[in-house]
Amino acid sequence: MTAFSLEPAQLAWCAELRALAAERLRPLAEKGEAGRVNRALVAELGRLGLVGRLFGAGALDLCLMRESLAQACTEAETALALQGLGAHPVHAHGTATQRARWLPGVTDGTAVAAFALTEPGAGSDAAALALTAHPDGPGRWRLSGEKCWISNAPEADFYTVFARTTPGAGARGVTAFLLPADRPGLTGHGLDMLSPHPIGALGLDGVPVTADDVLGEVDRGFRVAMGTLNLFRPSVGAFAVGMAQAALDATLDHTARRDAFGGKLRDLQAVSHQVAEMALRTEAARLMVYAAATAYDAGDPDVPRRSAMAKLLATETAQYVVDTAVQLHGARALRRGHLLEHLYREVRAPRVYEGASEVQRGIIAKELYARQEAR
Repeated sequence: MTAFSLEPAQLAWCAELRALAAERLRPLAEKGEAGRVNRALVAELGRLGLVGRLFGAGALDLCLMRESLAQACTEAETALALQGLGAHPVHAHGTATQRARWLPGVTDGTAVAAFALTEPGAGSDAAALALTAHPDGPGRWRLSGEKCWISNAPEADFYTVFARTTPGAGARGVTAFLLPADRPGLTGHGLDMLSPHPIGALGLDGVPVTADDVLGEVDRGFRVAMGTLNLFRPSVGAFAVGMAQAALDATLDHTARRDAFGGKLRDLQAVSHQVAEMALRTEAARLMVYAAATAYDAGDPDVPRRSAMAKLLATETAQYVVDTAVQLHGARALRRGHLLEHLYREVRAPRVYEGASEVQRGIIAKELYARQEAR
């Protein structure tokens, strides 16, 4: 794996993003309503040009944005990522008409996007989708079924929805549709989650769609989904690295100031070694994320393996680092409103969404054996 380091301009940009997140985005995040889309925050991301950059930048830029924002404001990071995740299929696979209709609003923060893949019975096994597109004449279907744990639902302005167009065909029978939120038969409700993000369920009762709503090709929607996830998986790792770094920074500050047993907490070898381990794992995860993103931008053939490795290592690392930070802070870290109390709730979900850790291990093993057989 190629050694990696950032250029001075990239480092300066990351510092600028952290400052913007602290000064302009975090105040808006704090004013938002728990569990609801924060449209003021999304609009500010648009005004700052960050949403637009998602579509012109590569995977490494996406990772740098997500890591930097996460260090200062996880809500801003997540709002940005969800705009990208929901709208990337339109950017990459949409027609000129679809892109012209929706991408300007996404870019300036006035249109909220959502990626609707997961179902009550098809989460990690995305090929088991049951939401069905029933034929309704030439180039017409009606969508019936459920989607669940969909970020920005039910408040998004449009959804990238994946539905089964060919029964019994597994991954080969799925089609991606661009579904405006005002279509008849589409309903939804919010879900109360551990970390209060805008996440909901959707019900589709004969929702009409036509060939003009297809993203990519009929029965080739699984490629749309996996192409999107291969781009965003390393950046989920970047989000995790940003949270880990925030927890590490807080721990360094706390252990340097906290009086304990006649000295400072950092003077205890057990503590200093834990801090060293936190830093070691965070940096290792960061380098793997950057390497995976660089491989994606270079068009390397082993992107699925590297993306899975980066997402797996970084999210598991962040869980460890945040948990250790809480332990070293003691009870104060469990108080509502403390940074680590916030991170402790935030850090759990990335090990599940966009492919759980177990799924990532399966992808890694599959890719390794495929390479062995090809020799």
